[in-house]
Amino acid sequence: MSETAAAASAPTTPAEAAGTPLDALIATVAKLRGPGGCPWDAEQTHASLVQYLVEETHELVDAIEAGSRDEMIEELGDVLYQVILHSDIAAHTAGEDFTVQDVAATLNAKLIGRHPHVFGDVVAETSEDVVAFWDDLKAAEKPERTSVLDGIPQGMPSLGLADKLLGKAAKLGLIDDGADAGSPLSAAFSTEDELGPMLLAIVASAKARGLDAERALRSTLRDFQAEIREAEGTE
Repeated sequence: MSETAAAASAPTTPAEAAGTPLDALIATVAKLRGPGGCPWDAEQTHASLVQYLVEETHELVDAIEAGSRDEMIEELGDVLYQVILHSDIAAHTAGEDFTVQDVAATLNAKLIGRHPHVFGDVVAETSEDVVAFWDDLKAAEKPERTSVLDGIPQGMPSLGLADKLLGKAAKLGLIDDGADAGSPLSAAFSTEDELGPMLLAIVASAKARGLDAERALRSTLRDFQAEIREAEGTE
């Protein structure tokens, strides 16, 4: 067989069949999950992939904080793979029937709707101006949410969840944004480099006493959320 004939009869790869690298990636995932593809990929479900999505997200955070361009590209790709994989699963699941194009269209519409200062006639010259009407935009999108806490993922790391809840409480006027000024801790640190060792020391002290710092904070945050809902009247 001539080289030309052999090339013509060779199977076409997704990259050769698609126009852009993103199109090629979507085609590759479809092939992996399709007939004759990878058994592991074909067996995955939304639920079975959750652990990998969490892991890949943390790996991306590590790459961002390390400041490595190549690692960021690789880890962003792994997160993107999760998005495309979930979309391909949905495209072949009765009752879901959406594709990555539907995901992209929904996100695009959300971005346009949440930026009326760019795509509409609302004026916002600073990030503070944007924050001022951001909550109103989200409330209009999701009128079923009756509390500022609705939509906050409870699976967030406890420190991130604490920061989020404190921000919500401050907007409701339940706490003072400047309340830390009189705290005994206020003079103990002024930078993240100083804060990190202090947090580590708290965890170490808790461990030495047989206490679970993560569980202790999450328990306190549950009580804090109950206080916020009580203040809102949304218990």
